[in-house]
Amino acid sequence: MTVGIIGLGLIGGSLAKAYQREEGITVLGWDKDTSITEFAQIAQAIQGPLTDDRLGELDLLLLATYPEAVVEHMTRLAPLLSPKTMVIDCAGTKEKVCAGVFPLAEQYGFPFLGGHPMAGTHHSGFRASRADLFDGAPMVIVPPRFDDIRLLDRAKTLLAPVGFGRISITTAKEHDQRIAFTSQMAHVISNAYIKSPTARQHDGFSAGSYKDLTRVAWLNPAMWAELFLENRDNMLFELDTLIAALGQYRKAIEDNDFDTLCRLLDEGRRIKEEVDGK
Repeated sequence: MTVGIIGLGLIGGSLAKAYQREEGITVLGWDKDTSITEFAQIAQAIQGPLTDDRLGELDLLLLATYPEAVVEHMTRLAPLLSPKTMVIDCAGTKEKVCAGVFPLAEQYGFPFLGGHPMAGTHHSGFRASRADLFDGAPMVIVPPRFDDIRLLDRAKTLLAPVGFGRISITTAKEHDQRIAFTSQMAHVISNAYIKSPTARQHDGFSAGSYKDLTRVAWLNPAMWAELFLENRDNMLFELDTLIAALGQYRKAIEDNDFDTLCRLLDEGRRIKEEVDGK
């Protein structure tokens, strides 16, 4: 099997390293920073650069870039791809990507699936990549049609060496609605929370809860800003919901209202128990 990867940062680099664990797989890579492509080859994460003349060799092409860049790359590459090459993007939002690439796939006759590997760290770049990043992690797939079982089975076979624990199938719209809550809001909250002036005095007074809440404040600003704006409507809904809820807690504390505050806290505890188990 021959795999091509566009974008060799944390996600793309980790995908490359994951495929290298299995014999008989050739990984070709490309990054806009040519020094990263060279470093990835020296680190034996890829066997060589992904060039236009090698596109015909690919069984699988993975695009680990920002959503807008996925569409730009595919607009250029679509006429050059073989019908045998499955293409899966790994961007953090899906509606814009799928709306831009599904028509190209149909026009030029190659299979395309939207994708989102659900794993990461607060570090970024190829140097932070590792082969086991996706071991046991969920992978979300957005197909053009839900009744093409052979296409989905082929995707699962091609992705198997990465080590995903579960592959979920959804629509682009549903993906972006859910990801606004499960991932993007967590980054906004963490990043805003750490701006308290008290943060500079936390040493010696913080434990697990502080670490859990602030871990993803250490983020890639340009990447997350693009993802938030790509998912603007869903983010605004989640932000408005959170702000309204915080207002209730604030009023209860301001009014010294023990009963209301206790009720609000118990509501949150019960919802957590319902959605995630005891």
